Amino acid sequence: MADFNAMQDALVHCDQGRLLGLVNTALAEDTPAKDILNQGLIAGMDIVGEKMENGDMFIPEVLMAAKAMGECVDILKPLLGEGEAARGGNVIIGTVKGDLHDIGKNLVGMMMESAGMTVHNLGVDIGPEAFVSQIKEKNARIVCLSALLTTTMPMMKQTIDAITEAGLRDRVKIMVGGAPVTKAFADEIGADGFAPDAGSAARLAKTLVN
Repeated sequence: MADFNAMQDALVHCDQGRLLGLVNTALAEDTPAKDILNQGLIAGMDIVGEKMENGDMFIPEVLMAAKAMGECVDILKPLLGEGEAARGGNVIIGTVKGDLHDIGKNLVGMMMESAGMTVHNLGVDIGPEAFVSQIKEKNARIVCLSALLTTTMPMMKQTIDAITEAGLRDRVKIMVGGAPVTKAFADEIGADGFAPDAGSAARLAKTLVN
């Protein structure tokens, strides 16, 4: 019987070697890969996200945990059925045009991947038309807009307006975040959600797609 609790504990303690051992042992015992992914790895990263929100884990530790999970997911991918590795749907994430900050955005992307979503990270300085084309190309369910400067926050509204004008607004949920962004601003520009940190962003994304 696979020890999913031990996998979660290894993730929370950023113990990559122990985690890999537990995953390989579970596979040797014929534990289904999707059970290891969902009950061990994703459940463990949910705990990591909560600890990050509560200030019990910090960015370097979260990055280590995400890296450990990524190594395990690489082992599981060939054993997962079509769609099992990405049950959360397609996510597009990018920093809006005029803004070059990406550390927070990248962490959000990693946490969403750890929650079972397929994340397409567009990078920084992304214009509204690029978000629109990527929504169509990737058949995205969630779009995440990041801004770290108060001067680039209006570009979030312009991007949402462009998505609406393209007739795509009903197809996607739009999340916004970044140091100067608030829930009030998110509501004002017509976003579907706001998250103050990566852990809560991943949880909100799961809520929005479900």
